Formats: sequence, C-alpha cells, structure tokens
Amino acid sequence: MFHLHQTLQYFLYPAPVDMRKSFYTLSGIVTSNMQRKVDSGDVFIFVNRNQTIMKILHKEYAGLVIYHKKLDSGRFRLPGYDENMHSFTMGWDELMTMVESVKMRPKKLRKKQ
Repeated sequence: MFHLHQTLQYFLYPAPVDMRKSFYTLSGIVTSNMQRKVDSGDVFIFVNRNQTIMKILHKEYAGLVIYHKKLDSGRFRLPGYDENMHSFTMGWDELMTMVESVKMRPKKLRKKQ
C-alpha cells in the first residue's frame, strides 16, 4: 500500500546518498545528519549524486517502508536549497513536481564505424 499523502511532512536530504544504503543506514542519516526522528511519521527523501535514483523512507503502521524509484533516462528536478542545511522541508506538491518533472538528458550521437 502507498501511504504517502499531502498531510505528511517531507524532508529532502541535501547531500547525495549512496543508494546501496537501506533501512538502518538511511535511518542513521535521518537521526545523525538530518537531526530528526524516523519514528515521527515524517517522510525522508534521498537522491543519488547523478539524480537518477530516489529513495523515500517512511515509518508506517507496521514498520519502515522504502519507496525506490530508478529512472531509465533523465534526472530528477530538485528544488533549490542550501546544501549546508541538515534537511530541506518540502510539501507534497513539491515532491510530486520533483518526481513528475524529470529533466531529460540529450542523447549523445555516436559516429558510425
């Protein structure tokens, strides 16, 4: 079940994250770096350096959930924020805009050999 909606609070982690990280290491980033509590019910968003993979960590009824989106092409369009911040507060609309408005990369043409 997808339990994200507009009444929740969303926090984007401003630094690139290694997408091999899972529940416990992402929870550690939330606690240590973002200075927030995973148990709060807030939603935490992580993006890799190339902005092609996004993980969303959320504490739901029975435990932690990770939503994982990997783009086939293009990049996520991130909102402007200060990278020195612990976290960037976002709304539901901003998250949907970020997910739906993917920046397409121009394809490189190869020479025929």
